Order: sequence, then structure tokens, then C-alpha cells
Amino acid sequence: MKHAVFCVLLVVVACGPSVNHNGGNDADPGACSPGATEDCYSGQDGTDGVGPCHAGTRTCTDQKVWSQCEGEVVPAAENCGDGADNNCNGTADEDVDADGDGFTTCGGDCCDSTECGSPKLVNPGAFDAPGNSVDDDCNGVTDDAQLLCDQGLTSSTANAVDFAKAIDICQTATVGDKKWGVISAKLTLADGTGVPADRSHAIRPKFGTNVVPQGGMAMALLSTGAAAGKDDTNPNWQDFESGAGLFGNATQSSFPQDYVTANGNKLPNAPGCPNPNGDKALDPVMLTLEVRVPTNAKSFKLNANFFSSEFPEYTCSPFNDFFVVLLDSVYAGTPANPTDKNLAFYTPPGGTAKFPVGVNLASGDTGLFTQCVNGATGCRGSAGTISTCLATDELIGTGLESVTPFSCDANSLQGGGTGWLETSGNVQGGEIIKLRIAIWDTSDHALDSIAAIDGFQWSIDASQPGTVIFRK
Repeated sequence: MKHAVFCVLLVVVACGPSVNHNGGNDADPGACSPGATEDCYSGQDGTDGVGPCHAGTRTCTDQKVWSQCEGEVVPAAENCGDGADNNCNGTADEDVDADGDGFTTCGGDCCDSTECGSPKLVNPGAFDAPGNSVDDDCNGVTDDAQLLCDQGLTSSTANAVDFAKAIDICQTATVGDKKWGVISAKLTLADGTGVPADRSHAIRPKFGTNVVPQGGMAMALLSTGAAAGKDDTNPNWQDFESGAGLFGNATQSSFPQDYVTANGNKLPNAPGCPNPNGDKALDPVMLTLEVRVPTNAKSFKLNANFFSSEFPEYTCSPFNDFFVVLLDSVYAGTPANPTDKNLAFYTPPGGTAKFPVGVNLASGDTGLFTQCVNGATGCRGSAGTISTCLATDELIGTGLESVTPFSCDANSLQGGGTGWLETSGNVQGGEIIKLRIAIWDTSDHALDSIAAIDGFQWSIDASQPGTVIFRK
């Protein structure tokens, strides 16, 4: 019967502790006497007294620690046309790109011709990296709180940009501007053509009872059946192993051609498991995003949680439901992205074998299939056992916690899941990437799988591409 495969520069402005023109230091709370006052300045070195920039005053509190600096003026982005030297570099209203990052002072670059750590990494095209005390994106706020853009989204929306918001990519952009963000988005079948079944995708505040967003207020669900838990509507829940769940979504397409070509014109598989039958992705749905990368980003990560009613009976069989995260990027550094573009794979520590994310990930005790019941697997495929199941709490309310009519042993449930995983890939700052997130069945339409996707984040550091257990 069945199957499916489940197929985000940091400029550190060298401010340091508040400058104490009289010899004190914020780092030494015992260095002041209550009631004492002194000058202070947190702007870049060499800018105090230049243009409008000047020091402020701080006071020693009763706890013998210095207060915040009050009344200081520090460098800001050049406001061309006001006749003022806003960035305090000695010249008013200059429109230059001294750091060569493609953004001029009049274009909003707040760290260009002044010494501020790493000027090329601070500009309106950057993202605000958390915790570095730098206004990386030059919006006037240091260490912005993460934007929440996933409230109020309709569960049954067909607007693919809403799905970008649901996984926490909150900013949009155009091909003509320089800021980072989603340029285009679409929902298709696995080969990028056609229209997926309405019930195959949804935006939810939870899946079942205990699977909740890893960022913001909502997450995206992609499914070979209905993207819904037991209590959900629009689309409505359907049993994974009976009724409509036995027939999937009656859609099909070719596989992503570049992915298949890179794997010798076949789908990759868990070591020792039989290949899928046929050459079609069954009941597929794919979210494709074109995104301009922030100028200071070197990698991204997102979270995914894969569930399948193919488990445990069809583990290590031709009915391997696939989940993929395909990345097109010009990044050519180290660690290298996978040559087949799929980041949704796991390599055990010290090993070289690749396990694509899917129901066959439960084969061989990889440790990445944890929401399940230990025991016999593959009783309708390649017989085996699993001992890495840790709990079943994330199955509650999904329908997968129900007793299955297709039992491997007395303890079998309708299905199992990976638990939250973390998938990472490397990028080049400022490029436009294509990110394809897809799920499909193989060999037949029967028995559905579902993936929850959320928690997209950029990073200023390169990553080790691939998928691991998510640890908060």
C-alpha cells in the first residue's frame, strides 16, 4: 500500500561599558559612591564631541552601581538634507558607501564611514542578530524583539505568503530592493506544478493536544492527507488509516527532478530498505519560497516534526513517506550544503550513512523517531524493532494515538513521530535563495503522513547542514 516522504554580518558596535571620563567603570559596581555623578558616553570611539554627539551623565545609586547614561547623543543614520552630521563623522549630509556594502549613508546605512566594529555587516539589508547590542539593521532599535507575524492567519488559506509567516519568516521584499525577506511564495505539487489538495495544507496554533509552535503563535502543516488534528476544521480531520485516509488526496506529480537526478535518478533511502515503487510523488504538497538573505546571515535553521501512520507496519518498506527541505543557494563554503540540496537528512554520529527524513528514519534505531511505542516494526515490510521511542504525548489528539487495525504487536498504535527536529543550511549574505519544503507518499496513496514546520531563524554563523534532534 503506501507512503510519503517529508520532504533561516553581525556588526558588533564596539561600545563596551559606558565610558567613564573620570575613571569609573560599569563593570565594577563597587567603584562609585552613592550620589556621585560623572560623564558617560556609549557611542563609537572618536565620535564624542563631533557633530551633535556628546556625552551624558550617570549617577551612582544607593546600591553603589552606576545608573543608565542620561542625556547622551550617539551616532545615528545620516538624515540627508537636514544639514546635520547625524552619524558624527565630521561631515554633514554625505551620501557615501565607504564600507562598500552596497548601502549609502543617505540610503539608511547607520554604520558606514564611522568606526563601529564591522561596518559591512551593519546596514538596512541585515537582520538584527539577538544579544549583540548592535542595531544591525539600522532601524534605530538595538536587539529588536522577534517579530510576531503569524497571528490571525486563516487555517485554510491558500495564500503561500501566509505559510511563510506561519513558519516565522516575517519580512517581505521585492526583486528591486535590497532588504531581506520573502520575494515570492507558492503552494504546488512536488515538481513545482499544479495545485495541491485543499486539505493537504493548513496553518494551526497546535496539532493534536501537545504539538505547539516553536516560534510565534502558529505553525504550518503539510500532509499527504488532511492537515488537521482530531478537533480541527477547515480542513477537517480524517482518520489516517480508514475511510479517506486509505485513499490520500488523489493527486500526484513527478518528484523534484533536480533532487532525483542528484541521487542517480532514484529517491534516496535509509540504508538496507527497499526502494519505492513507481516514479510519482503521490498526494504531494510543496511550499516554495524565494527569499533574499540578510547581508549578515551565514545560515538558517527551522524546526520540523514528522508524523506517519506508515509506522510501524511499513517501516523499511517501499511505502516510505518523504519529507524534504530543498535549498538552492550559491553558498560554496565549508561545511558544504548537500549536493542533492536536501537538508532533511540525518547522519548518525561517527557515521557516513544518510537517512532521509521519512518513516524509514525509524529503521535501524537512528534515535530520531521518538514519539512512538517500542517494539516490532516492518511487519509489512522489512521486519525489525525499534527501541528509541521515548513517549507518545505528542500523538495525543492527532488520531495516531489510537489502536491500529494493522497491528505489528499488541502495543502498536496508529502511527508515530519524530518529535521536533532542527534542520540547518548555509547561505551567502545578500543572495536570493529558493527553499522548497515538501511531503509526499510513495508506492501508493494509502496511510497518511503529516509534518509540522515552524521556528525559522537566521544566524550570523555557519552551520552543519542537515537534521538533528531539536534541543531547546
